[in-house]
Amino acid sequence: DCGQIVALIGPNGAGKSTLIHAILGQQAYTGSITFHGPDGREQKLRIGYVPQSPTFDRGDPVSVMDLFTCCIFKRPAFLRPTRAMREKVLACLANVHGEALIDKRIGTLSGGELQRVLLALALEPMPNILILDEPLSGVDVEGMSLLMDMLDEIRKKFDLSILMTTHDFTM
Repeated sequence: DCGQIVALIGPNGAGKSTLIHAILGQQAYTGSITFHGPDGREQKLRIGYVPQSPTFDRGDPVSVMDLFTCCIFKRPAFLRPTRAMREKVLACLANVHGEALIDKRIGTLSGGELQRVLLALALEPMPNILILDEPLSGVDVEGMSLLMDMLDEIRKKFDLSILMTTHDFTM
């Protein structure tokens, strides 16, 4: 339901990521996956997705601003962003308290900082449901707590449904 956080918990290899990929339409499956709006009718869903441990070439000179430019504005990163574009990215990053990250290179971000950037990207445009695949992998204990608090804040602020996977039963 809107505003709920649901965690899919299981050991590595249990099929959590496979289920996420099926929901995203990236994995063949039998049966059906449907989403229903508040009125009970089936509806098209806008999904925000944060993948499990994405890899970046740490040597690439790609900044957080460059990543947003390519992803949400569909514009080559080598073209200078407009002031309006920069303000939009700052607003996206503000949702995750990450405005200071805008000019950092992706390869220099810590695990927690990268998760914030990917989370901010997944929230633009605002989805009906946010799906996070193992969002705490590669994040230290302090970062885990901050990320969980941030997800709870986002859930409340936007009345957003969140589905996340983890193999960490203690989390």
